[in-house]
Amino acid sequence: MNINYKNLIVAVLTFGGGTALLCLFTFIHINQGNVTISIDLVWSAIFNPQDIMEHHTVRYLRLPRAMMGVIAGGALAVAGVVLQTVTKNPLASASTLGIHSGTYFSVVFATVLFPSMLMGNGIVVAFLGGLFTFLIVFILSGGNQASPVRMVLAGMIVTFLFSSLTSVLQIFYENETAGIFLWGSGTLVQNDWSGVQFSFPVVAIGLFILLAMSVKLDTLTLGDDVAIALGQNVNRIKFVSVIFAVLLTSVTVSVVGPIGFVGLVAPHIIKLIGYRKHFPLIIASFIWGANVLLLADIMARIIDPSFSELPVGAITALIGAPWLIFLVLRMRKHKYGSENTAIIAGKTTMRLPLKIIVPVLLFIIACTMFISIASGNYGFEPIVTLQALVGENEFMKNLIVDLRFPRTLVAFISGVILAVSGLIFQGVLRNPLADPSVIGITSGAGVGALLTMYVVGVSAIWIPVGAMIGAFVFFMLVMLLAIRAKFQPAILALLGIGVSAFGSAIIQILVVQADMGVASALTWLSGTTYARGWSELFQYLIWPVIILLPIVLLQISRLDTLSLGDEAAMGLGLQVMSTRFQLALMATLLAAFSVAAVGSIGFIGLIAPHFARLLVGPSNQRLFPVTMLIGGLLLIVADALSRTLLAPNEIPSGILVAIIGAPYFLWLMKRNG
Repeated sequence: MNINYKNLIVAVLTFGGGTALLCLFTFIHINQGNVTISIDLVWSAIFNPQDIMEHHTVRYLRLPRAMMGVIAGGALAVAGVVLQTVTKNPLASASTLGIHSGTYFSVVFATVLFPSMLMGNGIVVAFLGGLFTFLIVFILSGGNQASPVRMVLAGMIVTFLFSSLTSVLQIFYENETAGIFLWGSGTLVQNDWSGVQFSFPVVAIGLFILLAMSVKLDTLTLGDDVAIALGQNVNRIKFVSVIFAVLLTSVTVSVVGPIGFVGLVAPHIIKLIGYRKHFPLIIASFIWGANVLLLADIMARIIDPSFSELPVGAITALIGAPWLIFLVLRMRKHKYGSENTAIIAGKTTMRLPLKIIVPVLLFIIACTMFISIASGNYGFEPIVTLQALVGENEFMKNLIVDLRFPRTLVAFISGVILAVSGLIFQGVLRNPLADPSVIGITSGAGVGALLTMYVVGVSAIWIPVGAMIGAFVFFMLVMLLAIRAKFQPAILALLGIGVSAFGSAIIQILVVQADMGVASALTWLSGTTYARGWSELFQYLIWPVIILLPIVLLQISRLDTLSLGDEAAMGLGLQVMSTRFQLALMATLLAAFSVAAVGSIGFIGLIAPHFARLLVGPSNQRLFPVTMLIGGLLLIVADALSRTLLAPNEIPSGILVAIIGAPYFLWLMKRNG
């Protein structure tokens, strides 16, 4: 009797309390705005409408926005429930599996190139993009045998890829994508009932069908073999479930943009309460998903009382990223493997001697630098460049000395210090996917730099200081989480996603608040070597080369000792924690200097150490010079391509690196099984 009584109380609080809270949030939400409207006016506007301005404001602006929040939040939460069940992954959601990035890219792509395909708010395009993205992530991470870690990592890499491609379209087609930046960050803004009228039937049908399938979804939680033994067609159930999960995601993206983490937070709230059967789980998740999204929109307008519209997607990321970190730490012991579980790493295929590989790399770098300074809007001009270098063409000589050569040097040195930073983080965290951008250090530097620009103004002195402070704060957060996770590589990769998402949300808010131009904001956030020269070289990059890299060279052998494991390292007399802290701090400073100079460029710190291991093996003393040179070479190549591929237009170098790096890691993940 006690058990039934307790279950009744839980049900009343979950469903009744959730519904009451939803009504409260809806009322608070409707009453927010530039003009305060009394309770009586809101009530009469809903139940006794008149032809007055206040009633029109409530009925055609505020009420549709609140209803859209209920529909979108509920739909995303239900999609999260289904994706977690089908993939057997407690961290699955439309945002962590990359579905949001795929739907967003598809809509932007169609907006720019095939606007005739955007019938029905672009839901068909969004649906196809989301389904395609899910299939990529599901297959490349190992399908039914995929671990939660591999699936979320594949989702992260796919998100990087599609986000980069989307940024390219937004930068080069700024007029066609005007006004899409806020939508792309997630916004509930509605000017009439059309969004609600469009999305409600689709969400209602999807919800009804998934509720009808709830018993079949219950059998999936028992395992595929048991479900088959019970007479279920497992593949058909999964296929239909995924179709409707992606459909629910697509309809919300087509109306309000990609709003992340709701599908992660809401289902776990219900599961923590104790619900496991899908019928009550789906209904409760819908209610609490709506609560989460309405609360986020309320918070957005409290944070910015000027009502200039902060993206609600950024607020849900501020809520959801800590929640992701909490879930990862909570489930680390029985979900993600042992303390020494490695993820993936480049396998040694040859051990070339340094006396061969270093001169070869230097020769390739010299050739690449010449190609870079000889390339411009008129293509590759080697003869003209040689004439300029011997003084026969004064104009070209000034162009090279003042613009192209220093820019190429900035690219080279930035690539060098990013590669070394990645090498250190991989060794310190024992995580072959560690990189300043992946574990959140680059996001922290970006937050610090943007805060400095927002508060102090653009200043060559204070921006790098702000970047270093931001990087250091995020570094301390990552190290605290790493200690809590006992430096487990798989756990750290997932924690890094949460930290990066948190930093990216703050950056989105700052971009909107500062009213930065979309193209310029995206260019800086993506990382670019555009218009970089002698000033960036001497203000930001000369110091890590003169001071930090020699110190790292003297300390690099300690990474080999750390790779033996903590107990073995301590047995050899190494102070493990202080060594980790010192090396990681140097890696953080290197990343901060790079962000101050060229913005947030990712993947260099991932690709360069991996490629170096393929050439010279795992020894960090041998890896150090090769990683440096490969990192510098990669960014020189990206810089040259950024200037020439679409000349006279320019692609940010960071986007090119991501477009190259993301497929490489997806291939590496697939190859290593």
